[in-house]
Amino acid sequence: MTADLAWQGELRRIALWSALGLVVGTWTDSVAWGLCAAALPYAFWHTVQAYRLNKWLAGGRLSEIPEATGLWGSIFEGIYSLKRRNRKRKRRLAAIVSEFQASTAALPDAAVVINRDEEIVWFNQAASRLLGFGTQRDVGQRIGFLLRSPDFNRYIESGDYDSGVEIAAPNNEDVTLNVRIVPYGNQQRLLIARDVSHLHRLEQTRRDFVANASHELRTPLTVLSGYLDMMEQEGEGELDGWRTPILEMRSQAHRMQRIITDLLKLARLETKTLDVGLEPVDIADVVRELEDEARELSQGRHRLDFSAEPGVFVTGRRSELYSCLSNLVFNALQYTPEGGAITVRWWRDERGAHFSVRDTGIGVSSKDLPRLTERFYRVDVARSRETGGTGLGLAIVKHALERHQGELEIESEEGQGSCFTCHFPLERLQDKAA
Repeated sequence: MTADLAWQGELRRIALWSALGLVVGTWTDSVAWGLCAAALPYAFWHTVQAYRLNKWLAGGRLSEIPEATGLWGSIFEGIYSLKRRNRKRKRRLAAIVSEFQASTAALPDAAVVINRDEEIVWFNQAASRLLGFGTQRDVGQRIGFLLRSPDFNRYIESGDYDSGVEIAAPNNEDVTLNVRIVPYGNQQRLLIARDVSHLHRLEQTRRDFVANASHELRTPLTVLSGYLDMMEQEGEGELDGWRTPILEMRSQAHRMQRIITDLLKLARLETKTLDVGLEPVDIADVVRELEDEARELSQGRHRLDFSAEPGVFVTGRRSELYSCLSNLVFNALQYTPEGGAITVRWWRDERGAHFSVRDTGIGVSSKDLPRLTERFYRVDVARSRETGGTGLGLAIVKHALERHQGELEIESEEGQGSCFTCHFPLERLQDKAA
């Protein structure tokens, strides 16, 4: 029965009972009492139907739909249809959830569902193995209580989940996990943790090889450079015909020494730990030192402008910070033509402290920007070799900044110049030396 027909029947029933009430009222000389007398059975009937509906909804089986006609029959049928649809939808959702859990259970990576309050809703078997989560006791716990890593806490609180973070497994410090969060739904988040220990071991093997090879090459290159220097200085007369090749060999030997020095420096910077030898570094003092060296190297060929806010210290290693900042300044000197301008600034604001080097040099095209901090990547190989570049400067900058929780921002336009900015977080800053 459709709702319209049910209401039409109900209106006829109301009209019939009202007519009956009028007849009784006319017969008893009280129309009001007659209408009330007719309304009582009608109200009682509706009360009985409401009771049956409540009893059915409270615990009755779906198939035990109460029998009724008219409006209540339509209501019962509508609720019955709605409950059937909900039951089918519930079965479909249960099947989807079951399939999701089965698929994630088969994943080698840990998968953890987190709600808006950062509480664990569900996790797969791999999470028990990689993260040490229990079967049920950890459901409802805040994820930060179980993954007690400062790097992870900063990551989840930042809200920036474009990239992941690497942490030690809470149940095994020898295992390195790459953790990434994927937001979905109504402020829900899916945490995925992958064991990347084997990649770290391969990377460590590579670093050890580079460091060992560099150490082994350093001594023979030093001897070779020494003899070439001696031949260039004391070989006048007898070696005049060899002067040009000797100078070229000397130049290439010195270039190889610079590459080895930078490789060893980069190998040290790639070590993750930075917990010893820390001190408050006065960056304004570093900027003054860089200004003196830059003016000496420039010899008046560039317009130099240095400014530094005093009293802002960065907690770290001065040698690494100096290496980082000096690479940016000396790169600007190398790639800015004569007459160009170089502006160096150091300042602090509500977000942290910032060191920027802006130049009017040759600039970099947009396609090369993402690869600038790669080892040995050169935009112009010939020009880089002419200027004596090793191709490791910006890689050193990147790793030195990462060890100090900093970030490198690069803005550049080919033919217009570049701006390199180092951002240091507030937690790395001090107002004065301790």
